[in-house]
Amino acid sequence: MRALLTSLEVAAGGYLVGLLIGVGGAFGKLYGGPILRDLLEAYTTIIRAVPELVLIVLVYYAGTDLLNRLMAALGYARLDISGMAAGIAVIGLVQGAYSTEVLRGAIKAVPAGQIETARAYGMPPFLLVRRITLPAMLPHAIPGLANLWLIATKDTALLAVVGFTELTLATRQAGGATREYMLFFCAAGLLYLMVSLVSNVVIALIERRARRGMPGFSS
Repeated sequence: MRALLTSLEVAAGGYLVGLLIGVGGAFGKLYGGPILRDLLEAYTTIIRAVPELVLIVLVYYAGTDLLNRLMAALGYARLDISGMAAGIAVIGLVQGAYSTEVLRGAIKAVPAGQIETARAYGMPPFLLVRRITLPAMLPHAIPGLANLWLIATKDTALLAVVGFTELTLATRQAGGATREYMLFFCAAGLLYLMVSLVSNVVIALIERRARRGMPGFSS
């Protein structure tokens, strides 16, 4: 159960990091300059092409080595990257690439007439985003973002390769110590299923609230 809590912490941290990256990436792709759009396109293409397992190893081992070389060149002491920090960073980078595309599609689904009307009334850009774009895009984004959250909870299992004790590694250790592999892995599977079921209930409530007032909505 402690390992499950750790897995959820990493998943939540990585998901929030990815969501922040996704918001910036989506607006950058839609409204940024050509250089910014090209950089974001390269980021989303590369990150979605490289397996998460490879990214975890790169960040944890190669990233630590590169950071320590930089710290040594600047005259500072070595810095160790924890498995949790590496996991949040990698999951955040991966989630950010997918969130960028999910949110970009949701923004494009907002009727152009609503934005044009707000601009015609002289609404400032920040207020336009907060009052018009974000509320209107949210119902279109929730299904994709919900899938990304469920993916994040499963991707935490990959952190076992760097020795980080999340649910999968703890299950393997318990099975190895007791030789009850079937028991512990079935229990881990049920825990993952419980996380998914609870997440689906919460997501359904959020989606219902976000869709209030939309055409065809039924409470």
